[in-house]
Amino acid sequence: MPFGKYEGYFLIDLPEHYIVWYHSKGFPKGQLGEQLQLVYELKLNGLEELVRNIRRNFPKP
Repeated sequence: MPFGKYEGYFLIDLPEHYIVWYHSKGFPKGQLGEQLQLVYELKLNGLEELVRNIRRNFPKP
């Protein structure tokens, strides 16, 4: 997350209540908003572990 209380967090690691709040208030415009919408859908469908597994299996450059 590039700003705010959760600055520096991976989007997938944001608390569910925060993502739901964005969903109800409206996601920001641009790439960040699109990514937050995707994270919302992943969390809604219980698929966030897929992203966490990918992150674990690919070390940082």
